[in-house]
Amino acid sequence: MKITITDEAINWFKDELDLQGNESVQFFVRYGGSPQLKTGFSLGLAVKDPENIGSETIRNGIRFYVEDDDLWYFEDHDFDIHLDEKWKEIRYHFPEKTNE
Repeated sequence: MKITITDEAINWFKDELDLQGNESVQFFVRYGGSPQLKTGFSLGLAVKDPENIGSETIRNGIRFYVEDDDLWYFEDHDFDIHLDEKWKEIRYHFPEKTNE
């Protein structure tokens, strides 16, 4: 699973979570919430150091990652994070996994 994040989304995380660089943002699977990929589950996020990284990308000194135990949620999909310009909120997109 490949994680991509736009520059605008990175700036949102920096502003909203008061990130300065050298931090880690974890995306984790939680029960309930607005389903995004798997019915009955959604993604949460936390500023937290990783324990067992399943997938990550590091941009502007910030690590964005998913733990290995949560990779099942993304089965056969990549994970794209962008900013919805109209609502100024983070949006997730889950394209089918590429072989890159």
